[in-house]
Amino acid sequence: MKIKDIEIKGFAALAPMAGVADRAMREICAGYGAGFTVGELTSARGVMQGDKKSARLLECFESHAVCASQLFGRDPEIMAQAALRAEELNPDFIDINMGCPAPKVAGHGGGSALMKEPELATKIVEEVVKVAHVPITVKMRSGWDNDCLNAVELARMCEAAGASAITVHGRTRKQMYAPPINYDIIRDVKRAVKIPVIANGDVSDAKSAKFMYEYTGCDYVMVGRGAQGNPFVFEEINAYFEGREYTPPTLEERFETCFKQIELMHKYKEPRTAILESRKHTAWYLTGLRGSASLRRMCGEISSLDDIKLIFEKALEQNREL
Repeated sequence: MKIKDIEIKGFAALAPMAGVADRAMREICAGYGAGFTVGELTSARGVMQGDKKSARLLECFESHAVCASQLFGRDPEIMAQAALRAEELNPDFIDINMGCPAPKVAGHGGGSALMKEPELATKIVEEVVKVAHVPITVKMRSGWDNDCLNAVELARMCEAAGASAITVHGRTRKQMYAPPINYDIIRDVKRAVKIPVIANGDVSDAKSAKFMYEYTGCDYVMVGRGAQGNPFVFEEINAYFEGREYTPPTLEERFETCFKQIELMHKYKEPRTAILESRKHTAWYLTGLRGSASLRRMCGEISSLDDIKLIFEKALEQNREL
């Protein structure tokens, strides 16, 4: 797949997940074959006000993998100015968020709330494209709710405004993340536009990626929650479509990867922040193991890297034969 002149390798990308897909996770997933990664949701207004946290969220990393930044907001001029600031950190492309369902974003008119205002959403794309020197993409949902399933209409408008690709999460804002996704609307968006369409929602392994590609005709798939504690999913998906045999990681390899990710978190964040956020990532890497419930409780008390090592040692003792 190409996003304008950018060649995207592989068959699956890492979705932008606020508070989850940080720089450390993105680097790990890129190492396992994610064709591109997208940074955490970043406030355009925060960028323009000089907020240091917002600037950190826009950081990309030097790698052979394609890396994008993602902005949200509802003021076209501020979004355009923030895109120029984002470009200073060398993203391969910039994604405009029209899909975040979080109340602190959608409740203030950004993210998925823009799907209720397609004219404003289109104006944002136009203004950002006008000033940007990199491709501009859009991530949206199927709609706001079942009475507003307008992804097809909005995708056409964004394409006309200059967007280089569209990502569609097959749920409405009202659905959040729980019900099964609407594959039909992703398929309909693909049929409605000429630019690449990236399908997002419920892709967690090679089988679900295959179904998404075949049912929707999408150009690429995006993995979100399926990559939590499982960056190996990208190698699995790539191996399937390339006709290669996939060998799942051993428990030791799984834990080594987790520890490497947490070490990177310490490199990029304040120590206390890294430790607190490592709790959820460590717990995700333990999913499906014998005794995982008690191990996850231990994760809630992690206060040092040594605590993580002890959890892994206990997990190995309980799961030697797996």
